Amino acid sequence: MTELEKRALKTAHLSVFSNSVLTALKFAVGIIIGSVSIISEAVHSCIDLIASLIAVFAVKKSSVPADDEHPYGHGKYENISGTIEALLIFAAAIYIFYESLERLLNPRDIKTPLVGVLIMLFAAVVNYCVSLKLFKVAKQADSLALEADAWHLRADVYTSAGVMAALSVMMFLKLSFPDMNVSWIDPAAALVVAFMIIRAAYKLTVKSAKDLFDASLSHEEVAFVEDALRSHKGIICGYHDLKTRKSGNKRFVEVHILVDPEMTVLQSHEITRKIDGQIAEKLEIVLVNIHVEPCDHTCTPKCRDGCLNKYSKQENI
Repeated sequence: MTELEKRALKTAHLSVFSNSVLTALKFAVGIIIGSVSIISEAVHSCIDLIASLIAVFAVKKSSVPADDEHPYGHGKYENISGTIEALLIFAAAIYIFYESLERLLNPRDIKTPLVGVLIMLFAAVVNYCVSLKLFKVAKQADSLALEADAWHLRADVYTSAGVMAALSVMMFLKLSFPDMNVSWIDPAAALVVAFMIIRAAYKLTVKSAKDLFDASLSHEEVAFVEDALRSHKGIICGYHDLKTRKSGNKRFVEVHILVDPEMTVLQSHEITRKIDGQIAEKLEIVLVNIHVEPCDHTCTPKCRDGCLNKYSKQENI
């Protein structure tokens, strides 16, 4: 395991610890003061804890080197973990909806809302600090599992702030207007939490599932690969069948290049080595597979777009 992978695993363990503490505190306070919005936040943190445990597992498995049974490595574990985490978030949101609607129909007073405000403030600060760390390491390690965990905690920051604001409003109204019915504010805040959770879950599902279906790299990354190929115009005649995908933090690029039929094997190997190195300088953790073909200067439909030989293009207009 590399130093970067060790750092990623250590950060994932930090997330597990912080979520464990916050989940226990939120459940205790929510039950004691009778706040469904805090209990919903506790459920949210419980899901975050499960997500953190999944992230630890995914980071460990994805760092395992390629072997005979998995020649492309184990990067898909990160994508699978992100998808599972998103499904867990959806489940949490459904539970919160149910509890919130039940409390709206059967309102109850909240005891000592100030305690709830303080625990939400503490949770928001802790989750914000941990999410910053997760985002930083996720970017360095290009880890989807850690990024997903970071978004979990960042969503928790916003929802905790929303619950804190709702409880603060309830305190103010109770002090200013003792006879006013403010019990509906707590479950209403919980419903807002559920909507925010669903939004985060949708974004995470799209991002994590995309690579499971071997979607291409980003437009910027594909454009760089094409620019790298075009920079060797005059040495290669063109390219076609460019395919890219991502598995965890690993990128894969496959392409066919067309060269002069008289080029020696040594010369063609040298050009593929240069292209490989050029792409690797820009795209981290990338495996480039280049297939060399002789060019007879008659562009076929599949290679016309990547043809770098102007004479051939004019011949085929």
